[in-house]
Amino acid sequence: MLVFLDFEASSLGKQSYPVEVAWVFEDGRSRSFLIKPAPDWTDWSSEAEAIHGISRELLEKEGVAVSTIADEMVKTLSGHRLCASAPAWDGKWLSALLRAAGRPRHSLRLGKSDEAFFALAQIALRGAMSEEEMLLLVNEVIEQTEPAIPAHRALPDALLELARWKRVRNETQARASYRGQQPQ
Repeated sequence: MLVFLDFEASSLGKQSYPVEVAWVFEDGRSRSFLIKPAPDWTDWSSEAEAIHGISRELLEKEGVAVSTIADEMVKTLSGHRLCASAPAWDGKWLSALLRAAGRPRHSLRLGKSDEAFFALAQIALRGAMSEEEMLLLVNEVIEQTEPAIPAHRALPDALLELARWKRVRNETQARASYRGQQPQ
């Protein structure tokens, strides 16, 4: 099953670490955690805090231990296709979380959300549109669903990716029906 995952982080610096994680399955089941910083996680950006609104004090008080989160993630998400809108960044923070919990950093791997959107379009439209047309469709959905004010919180951002995937699915099914195909 497809799962969309998102992290918020302490900064965009080399030593940054995850402060929040959320994931949502294609069927709508979701989970979200504030992450208690590991002892050696010291990087902090007040600019990042101003964007996501999560303070280090809140993490210390209400965050969940990295080992608890990593264990649940590996147990729940293994065997599923994980996607993120920015897998280079989210993958960095996923690796930091897994390593801090003593897990191999590649216990879970992330793909790119828009590649999942494109793959969905390819399956649904099976030759009814060119790859360029399908890519345009995916990019249009992404542009049309871009929020005026981004949430910069993990669960709303993961839910946005799910909404985009559903919209691509609906658009491709409608176009397949219009062209006389059986939607997948």
